[in-house]
Amino acid sequence: MTTPLTSITPEGPVRGGVVVIQEAFGVTGHIVDVCRRFAAAGYHAVAPHLFHRSGDPVLEYDDMPSAMSLIGELTAAHIDEDVDGAVAALSAASIDPRNTAIVGFCMGGTVAFHTAARLDLGAAVSFYGGGVAKGRFGYPSQLDVAGQLGTPWLGLFGDRDKGIPTEEVEELRVAVAHALVDTEVIRYAEAEHGFHCDDRPAVFNEAAARDGWARTLQWFGTHVDVTRAAGTD
Repeated sequence: MTTPLTSITPEGPVRGGVVVIQEAFGVTGHIVDVCRRFAAAGYHAVAPHLFHRSGDPVLEYDDMPSAMSLIGELTAAHIDEDVDGAVAALSAASIDPRNTAIVGFCMGGTVAFHTAARLDLGAAVSFYGGGVAKGRFGYPSQLDVAGQLGTPWLGLFGDRDKGIPTEEVEELRVAVAHALVDTEVIRYAEAEHGFHCDDRPAVFNEAAARDGWARTLQWFGTHVDVTRAAGTD
């Protein structure tokens, strides 16, 4: 089954590619806007539609029952297939996996982490990805595979996130330090789950979102290696 993709290309030179993984509400207008922001920064952005096997809905942010139902239908195997489809689309656009990053929000943050443990990409960033101590979608817990990270990984978390205790975040910080790639964990004291989404005023935290975005672009700029990806080193 072919994965539907939202794909946005830069108007100028392409610095690399980025796979953008959705929140629990589908490929919303906000996720499309995130793709546009990456394209404006020079990255060819591709967002796989993870709910396509369930009709590819886009949910309202207050429709948690539907979101939880759709999340319950996802499997690690299907998610990996969709992520691989997005990476393949970038490869078809002459962007090597080593010149490709992945970033995810909420459940997408979980996917970004496990992709970083599964694939050798240029960089990975997780915004408040759950499943730290207990696995989701059939993945093991993040703590269980932290040492297997093969892609440099940055984790961004809010201390007021009711679903990801700070104690687990600190355990993850220790666990990923044993990986053979660069890792970093950032906590925002005043931020809640979903703090990056400016379409959700109840949880949006402008300061944390701005800092997290800047750190994401910096992480990409440091680790997505255009020269190595082009095979010229």
